[in-house]
Amino acid sequence: MPSKIGDIPALLNWRLIPGSVVTLGFVSLFMDISSEMIHSLLPLYLVVGLGTSTVFVGLIEGMADATTSLVKIFSGVLSDRAGKRKWLAAAGYGLSALSKPMFPLAPSVGWILFARLIDRAGKGIRGAPRDALITDLTPEKARGAAFGLRQSLDTIGAVLGPLLAILLMEMTSGRFTVVFWIAVVPAVLSFALIAMEVKDEAVETTRETQSSLSFTAFQSLPQAYWMVVAIGTLLALARFSEVFLVLRAKSDGLSESLSPLVMLVMSIVFAIVAWPAGALSDRYGRYRILAVGIAVFILANLLLGFVANVAATLIGGGLWGLQMGLTQGLMVSLVADKTPSALRGTGFGIFSFLTGLTTFFATLTAGALWAAFGPAATFGAGGGLALLTLIVMAILRPWRGG
Repeated sequence: MPSKIGDIPALLNWRLIPGSVVTLGFVSLFMDISSEMIHSLLPLYLVVGLGTSTVFVGLIEGMADATTSLVKIFSGVLSDRAGKRKWLAAAGYGLSALSKPMFPLAPSVGWILFARLIDRAGKGIRGAPRDALITDLTPEKARGAAFGLRQSLDTIGAVLGPLLAILLMEMTSGRFTVVFWIAVVPAVLSFALIAMEVKDEAVETTRETQSSLSFTAFQSLPQAYWMVVAIGTLLALARFSEVFLVLRAKSDGLSESLSPLVMLVMSIVFAIVAWPAGALSDRYGRYRILAVGIAVFILANLLLGFVANVAATLIGGGLWGLQMGLTQGLMVSLVADKTPSALRGTGFGIFSFLTGLTTFFATLTAGALWAAFGPAATFGAGGGLALLTLIVMAILRPWRGG
């Protein structure tokens, strides 16, 4: 626990975060740099370079997201049954790294689809085992800081990737395949780091572990865990894709080239806030910080939905990043807190699957509301569902249960 405000390392619980967990943060950073270098250019490459339609671009992204959500739940179960997590997580990072050269080598749209599905399958495989491994390695009093640090580094990678893609496109006179080849380097570095520098920790397997995804395993997950799942799923219903921030900026008058600025603002704030927010949750309690984050989310939706100017949209984007920093890592920390050690992979997998699926439907609904009634309806619905999440938290009062 920090002794004084000026002691930043103590405030961030730096000394309590294991070296392997810090390394996992950089593993996420490098993989995100690689993925976002490709992903930020891929729609344009498909339409301009390969002549495909925007409908097919949407199909690729929808199938990719569905693949990630579906695979997550099974990888978590496998990590519980094996009693080891590192190499399953490493396999996920390795599969994503293996997919990167497929993008510059792809001779057709079909190969791009295949590469994208392989990449997202890797993401699905690594997520739950990695989060369970972080929980296994980290002292309970520093879990929030550990997940916050990983989230911050992951988000920094998400910021650097598109910026590097823009810079390299300028330097190479718009040669997509050259940028895609360069993106292979951080992906390989990511896999090398987890393979060589991250230690594993054996997990005791139990009867419930061996029957993961069965009724017995579900019964073994405590009520407090299902409360976290309920809150996380409801919050995911309110949190549609951030692409609507870009659409809002464009509707407020920003040019197509400048509209993504709101995403940059959001990501920078997210990266700055996530680690301190996690550390604060270790000291003051997860639900207090989570409630503040949801309140900020309501404010962001109100601003984005009902104040139509560029300044309000940029401030709203910053508030969106603030709420992400205050809630994303904390929800994962709560799953870690409330899941039995032998079922952590299963617990993370179920949580990720349900929240991912819910966000997908939330994004579809947000698009329909935007098309029918405009941005006020989309952001108004998001704010209303966030308020409902706060009310459900107050009714469940999960901070009183174990």
